[in-house]
Amino acid sequence: MNNKIIIVEDNDTLREGISESLKREGYSVTAFDNGPDALAEFNITNSDLLILDLKMEPWDGIATLKKFKENSPELEIIMISAYGTVESAVEAMKLGAADFLTKPFSNDELRIRVKNIFQNIINRNHLNDLIEQNRILSDEVNSGYEEIVGNSAPMKKVFNLLKNISDSESTIIIQGESGTGKELIARAIHRNSKRSSKAMIKVNCAAINDNLLESELFGHERGAFTGAVKQRKGRFELANKGTLFLDEIGDLSQAMQVKLLRVLQEGEFERVGGEQTIKCDVRIISASNKNLQKEIADGNFREDLFYRLSVVPIDIPPLRERKDDIVLFIDYFLNKKSHKTKSVKIIETGSLELLKNYSWPGNIRELENLIERLVVISEGYVIDSELIARHLLKNSSTFESFDNLGLDEAMYNFEKQLIIQALKKSDGIKNRAAKILGINTSSLYYKLEKFNLL
Repeated sequence: MNNKIIIVEDNDTLREGISESLKREGYSVTAFDNGPDALAEFNITNSDLLILDLKMEPWDGIATLKKFKENSPELEIIMISAYGTVESAVEAMKLGAADFLTKPFSNDELRIRVKNIFQNIINRNHLNDLIEQNRILSDEVNSGYEEIVGNSAPMKKVFNLLKNISDSESTIIIQGESGTGKELIARAIHRNSKRSSKAMIKVNCAAINDNLLESELFGHERGAFTGAVKQRKGRFELANKGTLFLDEIGDLSQAMQVKLLRVLQEGEFERVGGEQTIKCDVRIISASNKNLQKEIADGNFREDLFYRLSVVPIDIPPLRERKDDIVLFIDYFLNKKSHKTKSVKIIETGSLELLKNYSWPGNIRELENLIERLVVISEGYVIDSELIARHLLKNSSTFESFDNLGLDEAMYNFEKQLIIQALKKSDGIKNRAAKILGINTSSLYYKLEKFNLL
């Protein structure tokens, strides 16, 4: 709030008296003797309150009120008049005036009315902030996993790191492939931080174009661009005292990287179309599925911004590197999805190895989607191996179709294709291929011989 007041009063003495009285209270006051000039000023600079005389030329107070309200429906207005009647007061109130004063009135009475109006503005802005925060948060409810699942060695390292940074205020960057649960990790960090009583607000930097993203992050003033009919706070302001999660940070344009760097360095910004500098106290957690070091080398990402964001880096391993967790995820998602369909189901024991040996290019998200699909379409209590094998094959376009093969032959070819894919990814380096597959090198050599791939 700017504490700006516009006064429209054609009596010079009264106009100057009101202005001086309110200026002494610390308000920023601009005064006019007619409505058209006042409206022209309002269209250039935002104000919070309009004090408006009823009897004026060329527009009277009611006509001026209507024009201001057309431009800014939320503008607070106090009507004043020496000709105050019940009818004019009622009409002004119906049109959106917040209060009505009859001349003569004391400076103390005016100051009290103005103070009450500004307190109402503060309360309304606070309520609007809460509504906007709730809207943002409600959009994200159940968008991730409800808890972190994992007991593998790579995830134990992540858990230990999370414990050590729970009380830290440092910026954190979470890197990992799509579908590995980066947002889930961010939420866990926020929940265990000193800021947990405040909101964690998310922005997906890849989903919004530059022009909209600047407004989304920093907010905008009324009239800043076409369609900006009222002032709007950005997510930095909504996350004040809390956490701002910048997802897909690697997709920021160079121009937006510069603007974000300034906020990180100075802790302040201006809304789009605004001049007031706004301070913010926000803990930044960012995430990317891109290798930002490579992006820096390619000239796509600023090195100084990276170091500002990555005081504490967290690398989330892909699912193929934490295969010990796959069974835990299967059990977790079976319970979750079966609960939705009210039909508890289990995976055939022999299928677990098939699921563990799949490469999961879509990571945890792909596994969750597969389990939900299997729960929905399977007819029996047990989800059998053939159904799983065929849907795994459909999941990946890199595999040839095995629709006309029996289960044993399909699984044989499926495993062979997995190994071929791992070798391609590792440029033929066997120990790397074995790591991708989650097996030791000697087992890989055995399988290479089995499939005549040596």
